[in-house]
Amino acid sequence: MKIYSMKLNDLMKRLSTVGRFLATTVFCVSAVAFVWQGAFFSNTAAMAAPAATLIAEADISSQVQDNLNKGAKLSKDFIEDTKERVERTANKNTDRVEQATDDNGSVVERKANRDEARIYKRAEEDAARTKEQVDRSKNAVESAIDTIKDAFSN
Repeated sequence: MKIYSMKLNDLMKRLSTVGRFLATTVFCVSAVAFVWQGAFFSNTAAMAAPAATLIAEADISSQVQDNLNKGAKLSKDFIEDTKERVERTANKNTDRVEQATDDNGSVVERKANRDEARIYKRAEEDAARTKEQVDRSKNAVESAIDTIKDAFSN
């Protein structure tokens, strides 16, 4: 009889992939926001009327920051959902091992329980690190937006 268990490497690969996907998404959203914001400044008629430009700049930057906040929240929700799925899978695997072994406290069962605890711990740690990276990326983009706003307001 074969006992199937989720290998820790598979978990790390999946969480690493999710982290890279989220970082790429945040980067692409910020790049689109900068390009989009730059398109409004290429309008020479708007440059001739500085008051209108400043109003448009404030509206655009607040929209970009709102979208950035929404994207960060969605990313964090996705990370949390992924973490919960990994934990459910680890729990299912442990339950299968317990059902497959007749002897309570067998070596295989104890190993499955240790693996489950380790997977839970790593899932929590990886989710926390990924959420922190989302926050850092969001803060970097917000800082860049503020810098651009300051440059055009002078």
